[in-house]
Amino acid sequence: MKELHLEGLNPVVSNRMAPFIGEILESRNGNIHSIHIVGSSITADFDEKSSDINSVIVLKKMDLGFVEFLAPLGKKYSKKGIAAPLIMTPEYIQESLDVFPIEFLDIKNIHKTVYGEDIFGELEINRPHLRLQCEREIKTKLIGLRQGYISSLGDKKILTERLSLSITGYMPLFRAIIYLLGKEPPIPKHDVVAALQKMTGTETAVFESMLLLKRKKIVLSKEDLGSSFEQYYSATEGIGKIVDELQA
Repeated sequence: MKELHLEGLNPVVSNRMAPFIGEILESRNGNIHSIHIVGSSITADFDEKSSDINSVIVLKKMDLGFVEFLAPLGKKYSKKGIAAPLIMTPEYIQESLDVFPIEFLDIKNIHKTVYGEDIFGELEINRPHLRLQCEREIKTKLIGLRQGYISSLGDKKILTERLSLSITGYMPLFRAIIYLLGKEPPIPKHDVVAALQKMTGTETAVFESMLLLKRKKIVLSKEDLGSSFEQYYSATEGIGKIVDELQA
């Protein structure tokens, strides 16, 4: 049987993931192509108290029985911060690169293969597809910000929740934009925000604030929430204009 490679991971991550992966391999090893840890759990941004541990399991062929097998494990291991794994096949990955280039670029840049073959390291990301998804994501986020602000009905708690949730997905998007601008995107969130400001001239401090708000590291008054929303929206809109002008 292929070996499990958890060396180099944060000890908290490896200690939590080892029994989870062990149960999977013990029962379903035959159809597993590879297992990968992805996202913040393999970066300096990992917070053992609040960060989920995300993973991708690549099957040789799709098996809904495997999905049914995972369901009870999810209940057991979610208490340890292990999120439900993404389930893919090699064929699905190749056929989806044009649909989800932002997500696959982020997995390519931020993953550790702990079992089997590294299928993500050599992915080819099509720049026109990537630019188009970046444009779509920015426009979607602008709609979400407007709707979130309106639906908060001026309530401080609801607006805080809306803004905290809205920052989800910004870092992969920003890394993709940095890639389109011709630079290798950094991994730590602070470095991503700083690189984006340097490359676009957009004031990005508000994105740092939203990250801190999401992690409950800061508390904003109702007035500060209103001004932060305006800065947040304007900065997102400004980056959207830059993406619109990019030649992929």
